[in-house]
Amino acid sequence: MVTGNLAYKLQTKEVEIPNPLAPDPLKYTSVGLSEVLSNNTRLEASAFNLDAKAAKYRVEHCKYGYVHLWGENGLIGNAYVRGRFKRIYVDRAEGIPFYQPASITDVYPQPARYISENTDVDIAALKVKKGMLLMTVSGTIGNCSIVGRTLDGKVFSHDMLRLTGKKEIDTGYIYAYFKTAIGQQLLQNNNYGAVIQHIEPEHLKNIIIPDAPDLIKKKIHDLVIESYDLRDQSNELMDEAERILYQELNLPPIEDLKPKYFDEHVNLRNYTTKLSRLDLRLDCSYHTPEISAILDVVQGNAKEIKRIGDCDVSKEIILAGRFKRTYVDDKNGIPFFGGKQLLELNPSNIKYLSKDQHENRITKELYLKENMVAVTCSGTIGKVNIIPKHWENWALNQHVMRIVPASNDIAGYIYCWLNTEYAYRLIVRNTYGAVVDEIDDRHLSNVIIPILKNESKQKEINDKVLQANELRYQAYLKEQEAILIMNEIINDLK
Repeated sequence: MVTGNLAYKLQTKEVEIPNPLAPDPLKYTSVGLSEVLSNNTRLEASAFNLDAKAAKYRVEHCKYGYVHLWGENGLIGNAYVRGRFKRIYVDRAEGIPFYQPASITDVYPQPARYISENTDVDIAALKVKKGMLLMTVSGTIGNCSIVGRTLDGKVFSHDMLRLTGKKEIDTGYIYAYFKTAIGQQLLQNNNYGAVIQHIEPEHLKNIIIPDAPDLIKKKIHDLVIESYDLRDQSNELMDEAERILYQELNLPPIEDLKPKYFDEHVNLRNYTTKLSRLDLRLDCSYHTPEISAILDVVQGNAKEIKRIGDCDVSKEIILAGRFKRTYVDDKNGIPFFGGKQLLELNPSNIKYLSKDQHENRITKELYLKENMVAVTCSGTIGKVNIIPKHWENWALNQHVMRIVPASNDIAGYIYCWLNTEYAYRLIVRNTYGAVVDEIDDRHLSNVIIPILKNESKQKEINDKVLQANELRYQAYLKEQEAILIMNEIINDLK
């Protein structure tokens, strides 16, 4: 038989291709009246979804039994949120650093704004204390953090849950539980709200948690606390590296710079720029007096000025192209995230990019390597991070540029400089776009980087940053070990 002709091939049965736009299979279950009554007579389907019922079954039948998270025999000693208040925002020099709940997942949270001491609220009551567990309760709910030295005594917004365990070991144990898929499933099933999801402290009374022996709880708690202690050590090294950089360049706090205007006698900001600094940019925001003041003070105190794109600073600056993404499960893809999660130790809401469909692009543009420096270039411009070891061979989306350092001898110094307030303003001055802010690799390559007169100090800065980055990797491993033990408890059924 001739099988190579077209007529024969047309007879072969075509393989059906799944429709990616097809709706998910219908899920349904029965709900007893007792379940409705015990769940505050809630009737929305999300309060009784199948995944949550399966998660609840696992906890109910785990080896060590279970208790309700908050109750007579529960693990929570106290849980509360603060009342709303009208805020008075002021400049940094005049105000108190004010943190938003969204920042608690960052490895080094930074204040979003500064509020006045005259704000009509009990400032002391808004401060968090070392050892507390913090949780987001609106918008994206269930993100958790433990207060270590970095956040101790910091003022947070009212809309964040503050939680402590009855015993000291309970706090880290609860944290690890909410870091598991089962813990999150049970927590998410207790939210309400048609548009903005929200939970109240009382919802914790409905959540069950495995009641492991104190010895196991202590092991998990200690691992979590060790993880946060390593993060604190990392942040302290980063602070020390930046302090040395400021000292060597004689940089004052950026708000102390005094920009010079063309005519200060009129009630209008007006200024000129030199032709040598025009850079073919005619937009005023590129040439503000503040930028001129920054360039003058940096150039006046450095040994020499280089550009990020210089070959002895970086090998390459990678800006990935836009592409249609194909997501798969975690077994067949690589972890893929974006600029929103860039400052987190363990990025949340990770998706998995298909290796088969995007192999070339992943290899050439998306793969991450330890000590690369990442800079957001779309939407929120200028967020900077140095890639830790556990992100090796993960992928970032096209909204984040990657700087490949010339060597590890300068990788930490690049990050330290770009993470300063001075470099931030030099980055964002390049912003363009009428709707969505953008910069590209050409802009980043032209951002200056000062080379210090004291080479040993520059090396010290570089080494401290790399050491801090290694500590973050160790912190990640400690947290993952705690989560692994917690998953083993949940999956060890009777």
